[in-house]
Amino acid sequence: MSKKVINQNTNYDLELINSIESKFVFNENPINRLKNINAITKEESIDKKKELTKLANEISSIEDCSLKNNSQQLVLGDGDINSSIMLIGEAPGIEEDKFGKTFMGEVGDLLKKMLNAINIKKENIYSTYAINFRPPEDRKPTAAEIKRYSLYLQKHISIINPKIIILMGSTAMEALTGLNNKISIERGKWKEIIIKNTSYNVIITFSPSYLLRIPENKKYSWEDLKKIKQKITDFI
Repeated sequence: MSKKVINQNTNYDLELINSIESKFVFNENPINRLKNINAITKEESIDKKKELTKLANEISSIEDCSLKNNSQQLVLGDGDINSSIMLIGEAPGIEEDKFGKTFMGEVGDLLKKMLNAINIKKENIYSTYAINFRPPEDRKPTAAEIKRYSLYLQKHISIINPKIIILMGSTAMEALTGLNNKISIERGKWKEIIIKNTSYNVIITFSPSYLLRIPENKKYSWEDLKKIKQKITDFI
């Protein structure tokens, strides 16, 4: 397998400013580096769509769930279902619950800047949540709720079958890895998880909603983003 030729002189001259001012440096013309090495056939895409529809119906049929009962609609996921990268957030908020899309409003704007910083467009990856319904008053999901929905999350991952998974936030971290440590301890480390005999490269980082509340930690997310960019270059 031949590797892509990359520019070894990528300029991070503004990194120090970024870390001090808690702003992300992003390119004006992001490009798509996420094409699969093996072409996805039309039939495979159709199968994925069918499986995602089946999964959505399964999640919608959950009984005795306060998350489902107190939200407007299911937020399954959006973006490129054939992407090599799957981004998993914590749970929908008020705007996501209203429109049925992932990462809307200020949270979405920040996420796009974060992805643009490493030359990725949000629409070129696949985004979803660990919990598919908005928690009441945007509270943190309970351990029982996270465990319950983690089964659907694993099915979701198997359908998309990405090469890289980005977990944003402690709920996503706990749902997929079972870890309930402080996210500041686990972030920025590549891990390997196995689902249905398939291994996936996983990295944990802060969620955009958290960074809006604690902007001084954007500098740590920038470090994580650079690791993600390097993994894309090496692995995809």
